[in-house]
Amino acid sequence: MTQAIATIDRYLDDFRALEASLAGEPEWLRALRDRAWSRFAEIGFPTARRGNEPWKYTNAGPIAQAAFAHRLDGAGALAFRDARRIAPWDDAWPRLVFVNGRYDEALSSPPEGVQAMSLARALREDGALVEAHLARQTPPDEADGFVALNTAFLRDGAFVHVPAGVELDAPLHLLFLTTDEGQPAVSYPRVLVVAAPNSAATIIESYAGPAGARYLTDAVTEMTLEDGARIDHYRLLLEGGDSYHVGTSRVYQGQDSSFSSAAFELGNAIGRADLRVTLDAPGGECHLNGLYITKDRQHIDNYINIDHAKPNGASRLYYKGILDGHSRAVFGGTVLVRPGAMKTDSYQEDKNLVLSENAEVDSKPSLEIYADDVKCGHGATAGAFTEDAMFYMRSRGLDVEAATQLLIRGFAGEILDRVAVASLRTYLEGLTAETLRGVTLGAAA
Repeated sequence: MTQAIATIDRYLDDFRALEASLAGEPEWLRALRDRAWSRFAEIGFPTARRGNEPWKYTNAGPIAQAAFAHRLDGAGALAFRDARRIAPWDDAWPRLVFVNGRYDEALSSPPEGVQAMSLARALREDGALVEAHLARQTPPDEADGFVALNTAFLRDGAFVHVPAGVELDAPLHLLFLTTDEGQPAVSYPRVLVVAAPNSAATIIESYAGPAGARYLTDAVTEMTLEDGARIDHYRLLLEGGDSYHVGTSRVYQGQDSSFSSAAFELGNAIGRADLRVTLDAPGGECHLNGLYITKDRQHIDNYINIDHAKPNGASRLYYKGILDGHSRAVFGGTVLVRPGAMKTDSYQEDKNLVLSENAEVDSKPSLEIYADDVKCGHGATAGAFTEDAMFYMRSRGLDVEAATQLLIRGFAGEILDRVAVASLRTYLEGLTAETLRGVTLGAAA
């Protein structure tokens, strides 16, 4: 998986420029960044697919071969009205907004009662807490090339600390926006969330950008749920169809903690979501849901892993995909039940609706069980609407397009209906309908 030297050199120049621009940062952070760069220089991007199971069905070559500019000043501004137009927005949501990877104070409105701020500010004001959690779930020595590169260029991002016993009244929106700078560019968003014992929060993590622009978003999110904490998390991938996005999320759960996640993904040229949840104490539970939609020649890859490390844990994973055109979707990952993790209750399922004969889906859920007295299962399906379903709709006087839209809504609704934030659910329902407007199933008619 070693990358060509020419590719590494493109990033090396940017890395040296970043280090030269920084002054007064903690020594531990500089050492972390240096370790991450050494890791990236050693392994590069994961372009080798033979024997590389996590990237078997996704070709990272187009990303590795492209040249992306990195702006130290985070150039690019976005008006308030533009941000509202290209991303989900509710004035009742407190928010941290980042434009091209840098915190935008004018667009942001942090909540009260918690530490919610830019990572750059948190490093200045509470460096010890940040140091205790940053990169603990993504150590550079074990990171893949994308995580290592993000850590090497770590400079800003979102930091959220919910104190013990505190519950946020409204969803907190972490919004990462990319502007069209006229040339391919890269940003390295970072999210660090720490939920103290018996705290609770709803967090919406959104990525959005202009249609037609080519750019790379290399994002890393780390969440720690201490004993009894609860986080409801929504991750929205709403970037343009010519963009690249590689997102890595790591979640660590303490005793009796609860993590629920709902992902909504529109297809990038190449989009990837790598999520791993570790239930490292008895009584933890997680519920992971997702809906992905691809068309044209877009590619989306969901690589989801759940690690049951301790007994009496429960997990549910339910993803659905809708594919059209010449697009491709990948779903893979593992539920791991470690020795001693008795009484684990886990199930994962991936269902795909294939609207075009030219679309392709590769679904490979798996189980690894090393404990007795567990209840685990998995399943995967892919196919089109049945002729009977379409005939029934047509017999009620609906044309092909209207019938198709109703059937799609029924398929997607099982995921969308699980979105507990009403305004967000309404937004996603409308976006789903707009994305698939005009799609028909002529062959099934």
